[in-house]
Amino acid sequence: MPATFIMICFLAFVISITITIYFCISMGGEMQMPGGWTMSMMWIRMPGETWFTSSLSFILMWLTMMVAMMIPSALPMFLKIKRQWYYLCYTAIGYFTIWLLAGIGFYILGVMFANAAMQSEFLSNAVPFFFGVILVLAGTYQFTRLKITNLLHCRSPFGCAISTLQHETSFRLGCKQGIVCFACCSGLMTAQLILGIMNPLIMATVAIAITLEKFLPRPIITVRLVGIAAIIAGITTIIHWAMLN
Repeated sequence: MPATFIMICFLAFVISITITIYFCISMGGEMQMPGGWTMSMMWIRMPGETWFTSSLSFILMWLTMMVAMMIPSALPMFLKIKRQWYYLCYTAIGYFTIWLLAGIGFYILGVMFANAAMQSEFLSNAVPFFFGVILVLAGTYQFTRLKITNLLHCRSPFGCAISTLQHETSFRLGCKQGIVCFACCSGLMTAQLILGIMNPLIMATVAIAITLEKFLPRPIITVRLVGIAAIIAGITTIIHWAMLN
């Protein structure tokens, strides 16, 4: 077993948790918005801050958070490839490159949404309703064939890219695994963004749910239970919004 690679992953996990805790403390402020919801300050550029530094701060936060959340479930997948530890490092880099690109996309969408919500009181008042709908959709995704297919690929004995395992470079293999993993976890990640991306409890809950989906003996049951929880949270959010309006 490549003990060197396991040690590197362990150190990366510990460092990423430490940095994530720092970001949760330093970037955990929220702004009260019309409609009774709060917006994280990470989507807003602070006075004297450039968009470059603001986006760089978010991307660093996102990457460290993904390393902390995904290593527990990704490490066994990496080890199934059975390559030398330095090749496994390239695989891990490719894997987290996909999550990095996803973070850039989330940041762009988040900033656009934040600017629109601050400029439109009507939109801001309707945000809790939209959040509820998105949670329902994220929960519904847990019941789709695409979700189950990608999850089963990630649980397969040879990793996600089973058909091309021997013909791929380690970095490309990591990228392919990252794409399948992102497709598998996109519903849960969307729910985390809605419920509170910088909330440590939400973060830990999503990380545990991802890990359980990949390792419990009956994954479909776990997937559907998570989906039901997201749907209930979404419906509850919509009902609460309707009662206030």
